[in-house]
Amino acid sequence: MTLSARLRHFRIGLMGLMLALPVTSGTLAEGPNPEAHNTRLVGFHSLRGKSAYQPIIKKQNGKYIVYVGHHGGAGTSILDATNPAKPVYLKHLPVSTGSSQMVQACRGDELPNADKSKTYLLRTKGNSGHEIWDTTNPAKPVFVSTVIDGLSHTHKNWWECDTGIAYLVSDLEPDGWSTDRGLQVFDLSNPTKPKFIRNFGMAGSQPGGKETSASPRIHEVTSDGKRIYVAYGTGSDGAVQILDREKLLNFSADPKSPTARDLLVPQISRLNMPSFWGGHTAWPILGLRVPGYDFYDEGNPRDFLVLVSETFSNGCKEDMHHMAWFLDITEAAKPFPVSNFHVKESTGKFCRRGGRFGMHSVQWSYDQPFYRKIVAFPYFNAGMRAVDVRDPFRPKEVAYYIPATNENTQRRCDTRNGCQRVIQTNNVEVDDRGLIYLADRAGTGLHIVELTGAAKAILYGK
Repeated sequence: MTLSARLRHFRIGLMGLMLALPVTSGTLAEGPNPEAHNTRLVGFHSLRGKSAYQPIIKKQNGKYIVYVGHHGGAGTSILDATNPAKPVYLKHLPVSTGSSQMVQACRGDELPNADKSKTYLLRTKGNSGHEIWDTTNPAKPVFVSTVIDGLSHTHKNWWECDTGIAYLVSDLEPDGWSTDRGLQVFDLSNPTKPKFIRNFGMAGSQPGGKETSASPRIHEVTSDGKRIYVAYGTGSDGAVQILDREKLLNFSADPKSPTARDLLVPQISRLNMPSFWGGHTAWPILGLRVPGYDFYDEGNPRDFLVLVSETFSNGCKEDMHHMAWFLDITEAAKPFPVSNFHVKESTGKFCRRGGRFGMHSVQWSYDQPFYRKIVAFPYFNAGMRAVDVRDPFRPKEVAYYIPATNENTQRRCDTRNGCQRVIQTNNVEVDDRGLIYLADRAGTGLHIVELTGAAKAILYGK
């Protein structure tokens, strides 16, 4: 890791002071002053005051089950949001060590070799490993298997339900690599019998290799079934890599100790970012027919990649403004930035509110009615921002929702603003009912909102 990356990650530990004790009762009424444009609050749950990282929504037996990964050793919350106006807290699933920020779920009827009657939850076991639970009855999870253990670092996972292949961000140092965030690929098509496939990372981070100018730390991996998108660096010294999925999975290299040349075989392209931005998430929008391009022989359809850099600092101190970029990847070997989206600080005086202001990530779901129309971004103290992406050359914000703080909201401190209760929308996800779920890093809770007005009309083509 470069010096600038190490300094930035060191600063993370000095920021985000949390001075308020959480209220652990059930659902709380939201405060009086949410800020909203073309959005409406549908439902809310306090999540018992836990700092929330990642929500996912899984349809199980006609119900909408929400899994929320938490920070700070708080495990996983499981809720039933079938009635989004009154989400029901079903279970707190603790974790034996560390936190369990990352969650993914697949039904057995989606997985090739699983029990068709079951649903499975894949989650991190703190920084030490990855594990699978049977959540067929989400109120009574049953442990299934440990995928891998004995690590010192983990992070975001991607699980292809139709194939069972899982891409697990894991510590590769025990296998002789120079990075504590590389990629371990597993076949989890039968969750009771995990099968290791290979290790992967940036060329230079393999055993015996030399680091490159970009950070070798993988933050997150996404898949579209044909290509794999790997984001490196999180918030500094970033890069994004597009991989041929077939070549990644079918290889002749040593699965644990490939050469630099082996690691370049599946690479379709790589784009390095400036040192002050990193790759948190890379997420594709494929087969998009861009308005006004039907007259051109090579105009439509086109493929795009959303690339996000994460902000770290509180009060906008010692940090760049982190944003999202849209890359044209129609010619995947030559990704090219064509636009960006960011929120202007002046629209809400966000640097004076305390906490982080800037991008964190992007929704993961490919489901309609959102896909190829509206993308939801979490923007920390600027809440959730909904962006019209029908023309990625000109992305346009059409809605936002900034929740109000409540008695659970933890304080964030910085030298400019002191200590304040402030919203920290950390991750967002959408479902096929047109709802958006906001998870708050500062313990405020889980907000479920819907689009209204012109934004809703985009979703449903009215």
